[in-house]
Amino acid sequence: MQGEHIPPFLIASITSKCNLHCAGCYSRCNHATVDSEPVAQLTSEEWFRIFDEADDLGISFILLAGGEPMLRRDIIEVAAKKPNIFFPIFTNGTYMDEKYFELFDKSRNLLPVMSIEGEKDITDARRGDGIYDRLIANMDNLHRRGLIFGASVTVTTENIREVSSDAFLKKLSDRGCKAVIFVEFVPVTDDSRELAPGEEEREYLRGEIARLRREHPEMVYISFPGDEKSSGGCVAAGRGFFHINSHGGAEPCPFSPYSDVNVRDSSLREVMHSPLFMALRDGNILMDDHAGGCVLYEKRELVESLLSGTAAE
Repeated sequence: MQGEHIPPFLIASITSKCNLHCAGCYSRCNHATVDSEPVAQLTSEEWFRIFDEADDLGISFILLAGGEPMLRRDIIEVAAKKPNIFFPIFTNGTYMDEKYFELFDKSRNLLPVMSIEGEKDITDARRGDGIYDRLIANMDNLHRRGLIFGASVTVTTENIREVSSDAFLKKLSDRGCKAVIFVEFVPVTDDSRELAPGEEEREYLRGEIARLRREHPEMVYISFPGDEKSSGGCVAAGRGFFHINSHGGAEPCPFSPYSDVNVRDSSLREVMHSPLFMALRDGNILMDDHAGGCVLYEKRELVESLLSGTAAE
Protein backbone atom coordinates (compact mmCIF):
# COMPACT_ATOMS: atom_id res chain seq x y z
CA MET A 1 0.00 0.00 0.00
CA GLN A 2 2.97 2.29 0.60
CA GLY A 3 4.64 1.38 -2.67
CA GLU A 4 7.35 -0.72 -1.05
CA HIS A 5 8.24 -4.29 -1.98
CA ILE A 6 8.15 -6.66 1.01
CA PRO A 7 9.69 -10.12 0.56
CA PRO A 8 7.14 -12.84 1.40
CA PHE A 9 9.54 -14.89 3.51
CA LEU A 10 12.74 -14.89 5.54
CA ILE A 11 15.29 -17.56 6.35
CA ALA A 12 16.41 -17.43 9.99
CA SER A 13 19.37 -19.52 11.16
CA ILE A 14 18.61 -19.48 14.86
CA THR A 15 21.73 -21.37 15.97
CA SER A 16 25.15 -22.19 14.56
CA LYS A 17 25.45 -25.43 16.55
CA CYS A 18 24.70 -28.87 15.07
CA ASN A 19 25.18 -32.42 16.31
CA LEU A 20 25.70 -33.96 12.86
CA HIS A 21 28.53 -33.78 10.33
CA CYS A 22 26.72 -34.33 7.05
CA ALA A 23 28.95 -34.93 4.05
CA GLY A 24 29.36 -31.79 1.92
CA CYS A 25 27.53 -29.49 4.35
CA TYR A 26 27.87 -25.94 2.95
CA SER A 27 27.25 -24.42 6.38
CA ARG A 28 30.20 -26.21 8.00
CA CYS A 29 32.43 -25.44 5.04
CA ASN A 30 31.54 -21.74 5.48
CA HIS A 31 32.15 -22.08 9.26
CA ALA A 32 28.56 -20.96 9.85
CA THR A 33 27.93 -24.25 11.71
CA VAL A 34 30.19 -25.41 14.54
CA ASP A 35 30.37 -28.01 17.31
CA SER A 36 31.22 -25.66 20.15
CA GLU A 37 28.66 -23.78 22.23
CA PRO A 38 27.96 -20.57 20.29
CA VAL A 39 28.47 -17.18 21.89
CA ALA A 40 26.81 -13.81 21.25
CA GLN A 41 23.92 -15.33 19.31
CA LEU A 42 20.56 -13.62 19.16
CA THR A 43 18.42 -14.26 22.22
CA SER A 44 14.83 -15.49 22.14
CA GLU A 45 13.74 -11.94 23.05
CA GLU A 46 15.63 -10.53 20.05
CA TRP A 47 14.11 -13.12 17.74
CA PHE A 48 10.62 -12.32 19.08
CA ARG A 49 11.20 -8.66 18.17
CA ILE A 50 12.24 -9.74 14.66
CA PHE A 51 9.13 -11.92 14.33
CA ASP A 52 7.02 -8.98 15.51
CA GLU A 53 8.55 -6.69 12.88
CA ALA A 54 8.05 -9.32 10.19
CA ASP A 55 4.41 -9.66 11.19
CA ASP A 56 3.92 -5.89 11.03
CA LEU A 57 5.50 -5.74 7.56
CA GLY A 58 3.32 -8.57 6.25
CA ILE A 59 6.00 -11.27 5.91
CA SER A 60 4.10 -14.55 5.91
CA PHE A 61 6.77 -17.26 6.15
CA ILE A 62 9.92 -17.53 8.24
CA LEU A 63 11.97 -20.63 7.59
CA LEU A 64 13.85 -21.66 10.76
CA ALA A 65 17.22 -23.25 10.09
CA GLY A 66 20.63 -23.67 11.74
CA GLY A 67 22.82 -25.48 12.59
CA GLU A 68 20.13 -27.63 14.10
CA PRO A 69 17.22 -25.32 14.99
CA MET A 70 15.59 -27.71 17.44
CA LEU A 71 18.49 -27.09 19.79
CA ARG A 72 16.82 -23.69 20.38
CA ARG A 73 13.52 -24.77 21.87
CA ASP A 74 13.19 -21.32 23.44
CA ILE A 75 13.02 -19.66 20.01
CA ILE A 76 10.65 -22.25 18.53
CA GLU A 77 8.32 -21.70 21.50
CA VAL A 78 8.48 -17.96 20.77
CA ALA A 79 7.64 -18.62 17.10
CA ALA A 80 4.58 -20.58 18.22
CA LYS A 81 3.20 -17.33 19.67
CA LYS A 82 3.08 -15.68 16.22
CA PRO A 83 0.11 -17.42 14.56
CA ASN A 84 0.05 -15.01 11.58
CA ILE A 85 3.43 -16.35 10.44
CA PHE A 86 4.04 -19.88 9.16
CA PHE A 87 7.34 -21.36 10.41
CA PRO A 88 8.78 -24.35 8.49
CA ILE A 89 11.53 -25.79 10.73
CA PHE A 90 14.36 -27.41 8.74
CA THR A 91 15.62 -30.09 11.10
CA ASN A 92 17.76 -33.21 11.03
CA GLY A 93 15.09 -34.82 13.23
CA THR A 94 17.36 -36.07 15.99
CA TYR A 95 15.94 -33.78 18.69
CA MET A 96 12.27 -34.50 18.02
CA ASP A 97 10.77 -35.51 21.39
CA GLU A 98 7.44 -35.65 23.22
CA LYS A 99 7.55 -31.93 24.10
CA TYR A 100 8.03 -31.03 20.45
CA PHE A 101 5.22 -33.32 19.33
CA GLU A 102 2.91 -31.61 21.85
CA LEU A 103 4.06 -28.16 20.70
CA PHE A 104 3.42 -29.01 17.03
CA ASP A 105 -0.03 -30.28 17.97
CA LYS A 106 -0.93 -27.05 19.79
CA SER A 107 0.77 -24.69 17.34
CA ARG A 108 -0.20 -25.45 13.77
CA ASN A 109 1.89 -22.55 12.44
CA LEU A 110 4.98 -24.72 13.10
CA LEU A 111 5.82 -27.31 10.45
CA PRO A 112 8.76 -29.70 10.92
CA VAL A 113 10.63 -30.24 7.65
CA MET A 114 12.96 -33.19 8.06
CA SER A 115 16.09 -33.63 5.97
CA ILE A 116 16.30 -36.96 4.17
CA GLU A 117 18.53 -37.95 1.26
CA GLY A 118 16.53 -40.82 -0.21
CA GLU A 119 16.38 -44.39 1.06
CA LYS A 120 18.25 -45.73 4.09
CA ASP A 121 21.65 -46.39 2.51
CA ILE A 122 22.18 -42.97 0.95
CA THR A 123 20.63 -41.08 3.91
CA ASP A 124 22.84 -42.80 6.47
CA ALA A 125 25.90 -42.48 4.22
CA ARG A 126 25.52 -38.69 4.15
CA ARG A 127 24.02 -38.03 7.60
CA GLY A 128 25.23 -40.87 9.83
CA ASP A 129 24.22 -44.39 10.86
CA GLY A 130 20.72 -44.70 12.24
CA ILE A 131 19.48 -41.31 11.02
CA TYR A 132 17.08 -42.77 8.44
CA ASP A 133 15.37 -45.01 11.00
CA ARG A 134 15.03 -42.03 13.37
CA LEU A 135 13.41 -39.94 10.63
CA ILE A 136 10.94 -42.69 9.72
CA ALA A 137 10.04 -43.12 13.41
CA ASN A 138 9.40 -39.36 13.67
CA MET A 139 7.21 -39.42 10.57
CA ASP A 140 5.18 -42.33 11.88
CA ASN A 141 4.77 -40.63 15.27
CA LEU A 142 3.57 -37.41 13.62
CA HIS A 143 1.20 -39.36 11.37
CA ARG A 144 -0.36 -41.19 14.31
CA ARG A 145 -1.09 -37.83 15.92
CA GLY A 146 -2.69 -36.47 12.76
CA LEU A 147 0.13 -33.94 12.24
CA ILE A 148 1.53 -33.05 8.83
CA PHE A 149 5.19 -32.43 8.05
CA GLY A 150 7.54 -31.71 5.19
CA ALA A 151 10.73 -33.26 3.86
CA SER A 152 13.86 -31.53 2.59
CA VAL A 153 16.05 -33.35 0.10
CA THR A 154 19.52 -32.23 -0.95
CA VAL A 155 19.64 -33.21 -4.63
CA THR A 156 22.99 -34.51 -5.90
CA THR A 157 24.12 -36.37 -9.00
CA GLU A 158 24.04 -39.52 -6.85
CA ASN A 159 20.44 -39.40 -5.62
CA ILE A 160 18.54 -37.27 -8.15
CA ARG A 161 16.59 -40.15 -9.71
CA GLU A 162 15.86 -41.86 -6.39
CA VAL A 163 14.49 -38.80 -4.61
CA SER A 164 12.27 -37.80 -7.54
CA SER A 165 10.89 -41.31 -8.01
CA ASP A 166 7.25 -42.17 -7.38
CA ALA A 167 8.30 -45.01 -5.07
CA PHE A 168 10.31 -42.80 -2.70
CA LEU A 169 7.77 -39.97 -2.68
CA LYS A 170 4.86 -42.35 -2.10
CA LYS A 171 6.56 -43.57 1.08
CA LEU A 172 6.67 -39.99 2.31
CA SER A 173 3.10 -39.24 1.26
CA ASP A 174 1.72 -42.40 2.89
CA ARG A 175 3.25 -41.24 6.18
CA GLY A 176 1.58 -37.83 6.03
CA CYS A 177 4.21 -35.70 4.29
CA LYS A 178 2.60 -32.71 2.57
CA ALA A 179 5.60 -30.82 1.13
CA VAL A 180 8.91 -31.81 -0.42
CA ILE A 181 11.62 -29.21 -0.88
CA PHE A 182 14.31 -30.19 -3.39
CA VAL A 183 17.48 -28.23 -2.55
CA GLU A 184 20.11 -28.45 -5.27
CA PHE A 185 23.54 -29.29 -3.86
CA VAL A 186 25.88 -26.30 -4.05
CA PRO A 187 29.56 -27.30 -3.94
CA VAL A 188 31.68 -25.25 -1.56
CA THR A 189 34.82 -27.37 -1.98
CA ASP A 190 36.50 -28.55 -5.16
CA ASP A 191 36.31 -32.22 -4.17
CA SER A 192 32.50 -32.10 -3.93
CA ARG A 193 31.95 -30.50 -7.31
CA GLU A 194 30.96 -33.79 -8.96
CA LEU A 195 27.92 -33.98 -6.65
CA ALA A 196 26.44 -30.72 -8.00
CA PRO A 197 23.69 -31.23 -10.60
CA GLY A 198 24.67 -29.93 -14.02
CA GLU A 199 22.30 -28.41 -16.55
CA GLU A 200 21.23 -31.84 -17.81
CA GLU A 201 20.34 -33.00 -14.28
CA ARG A 202 18.63 -29.71 -13.47
CA GLU A 203 16.52 -29.97 -16.63
CA TYR A 204 15.59 -33.54 -15.66
CA LEU A 205 14.58 -32.36 -12.16
CA ARG A 206 12.49 -29.51 -13.58
CA GLY A 207 10.65 -31.99 -15.79
CA GLU A 208 10.06 -34.42 -12.93
CA ILE A 209 8.77 -31.71 -10.60
CA ALA A 210 6.38 -30.49 -13.31
CA ARG A 211 5.15 -34.08 -13.72
CA LEU A 212 4.78 -34.59 -9.96
CA ARG A 213 2.77 -31.40 -9.65
CA ARG A 214 0.38 -32.65 -12.34
CA GLU A 215 0.10 -36.27 -11.27
CA HIS A 216 0.48 -36.07 -7.47
CA PRO A 217 -1.17 -32.90 -6.18
CA GLU A 218 -1.47 -34.43 -2.71
CA MET A 219 1.94 -32.92 -1.94
CA VAL A 220 3.56 -29.54 -2.63
CA TYR A 221 6.86 -29.67 -4.53
CA ILE A 222 9.36 -26.83 -4.29
CA SER A 223 12.74 -26.61 -5.98
CA PHE A 224 15.43 -24.33 -4.56
CA PRO A 225 16.99 -22.57 -6.35
CA GLY A 226 15.53 -24.33 -9.38
CA ASP A 227 12.23 -22.46 -9.24
CA GLU A 228 14.06 -19.18 -9.81
CA LYS A 229 13.44 -19.47 -13.56
CA SER A 230 9.71 -19.11 -12.98
CA SER A 231 10.44 -16.18 -10.62
CA GLY A 232 12.43 -14.25 -13.22
CA GLY A 233 15.75 -14.87 -11.51
CA CYS A 234 17.22 -15.40 -8.03
CA VAL A 235 14.92 -14.14 -5.26
CA ALA A 236 17.63 -13.53 -2.63
CA ALA A 237 18.82 -10.19 -1.17
CA GLY A 238 15.29 -9.08 -0.29
CA ARG A 239 13.78 -9.68 -3.71
CA GLY A 240 11.85 -12.66 -2.34
CA PHE A 241 13.72 -13.34 0.89
CA PHE A 242 16.93 -12.71 2.79
CA HIS A 243 18.83 -14.65 5.44
CA ILE A 244 19.47 -13.70 9.07
CA ASN A 245 22.34 -15.63 10.62
CA SER A 246 22.46 -16.70 14.25
CA HIS A 247 24.42 -13.59 15.23
CA GLY A 248 22.02 -11.18 13.52
CA GLY A 249 23.91 -10.56 10.29
CA ALA A 250 21.53 -10.00 7.36
CA GLU A 251 22.81 -11.90 4.32
CA PRO A 252 21.49 -12.24 0.75
CA CYS A 253 21.17 -16.02 1.11
CA PRO A 254 22.62 -18.88 3.22
CA PHE A 255 24.76 -19.76 0.19
CA SER A 256 26.04 -16.17 0.06
CA PRO A 257 27.12 -15.43 3.66
CA TYR A 258 28.04 -11.74 3.30
CA SER A 259 26.58 -8.97 5.40
CA ASP A 260 26.89 -5.21 5.83
CA VAL A 261 24.07 -4.79 8.37
CA ASN A 262 22.90 -6.46 11.59
CA VAL A 263 19.33 -6.78 12.82
CA ARG A 264 20.54 -5.90 16.32
CA ASP A 265 21.20 -2.39 15.06
CA SER A 266 18.66 -2.02 12.26
CA SER A 267 14.98 -2.73 11.65
CA LEU A 268 13.93 -5.26 9.01
CA ARG A 269 12.72 -2.38 6.84
CA GLU A 270 16.17 -0.76 7.06
CA VAL A 271 17.87 -4.09 6.38
CA MET A 272 15.97 -4.45 3.09
CA HIS A 273 17.60 -1.20 1.96
CA SER A 274 21.15 -2.15 2.97
CA PRO A 275 23.79 -1.02 0.45
CA LEU A 276 24.72 -4.63 -0.36
CA PHE A 277 21.13 -5.73 -0.97
CA MET A 278 20.42 -2.63 -3.06
CA ALA A 279 23.56 -3.18 -5.16
CA LEU A 280 22.61 -6.80 -5.82
CA ARG A 281 19.04 -5.94 -6.80
CA ASP A 282 19.82 -2.80 -8.82
CA GLY A 283 22.78 -4.34 -10.64
CA ASN A 284 20.66 -7.13 -12.12
CA ILE A 285 23.15 -9.70 -10.81
CA LEU A 286 20.25 -11.80 -9.54
CA MET A 287 18.94 -12.11 -13.10
CA ASP A 288 22.25 -13.27 -14.62
CA ASP A 289 22.53 -16.60 -16.38
CA HIS A 290 24.74 -19.06 -14.56
CA ALA A 291 25.93 -22.64 -14.90
CA GLY A 292 25.57 -23.82 -11.30
CA GLY A 293 22.61 -24.07 -8.95
CA CYS A 294 23.27 -20.74 -7.22
CA VAL A 295 24.07 -17.50 -9.02
CA LEU A 296 25.37 -15.71 -5.90
CA TYR A 297 27.71 -18.56 -5.00
CA GLU A 298 29.00 -18.72 -8.57
CA LYS A 299 29.56 -14.94 -8.53
CA ARG A 300 30.90 -14.81 -4.95
CA GLU A 301 33.96 -12.77 -5.95
CA LEU A 302 31.66 -10.12 -7.41
CA VAL A 303 29.54 -10.17 -4.23
CA GLU A 304 32.70 -9.75 -2.14
CA SER A 305 33.77 -6.78 -4.28
CA LEU A 306 30.33 -5.21 -3.87
CA LEU A 307 30.57 -5.68 -0.11
CA SER A 308 34.00 -4.02 -0.08
CA GLY A 309 32.66 -1.17 -2.18
CA THR A 310 29.64 -0.51 0.07
CA ALA A 311 31.88 -0.67 3.14
CA ALA A 312 34.23 1.90 1.62
CA GLU A 313 31.32 4.24 0.95
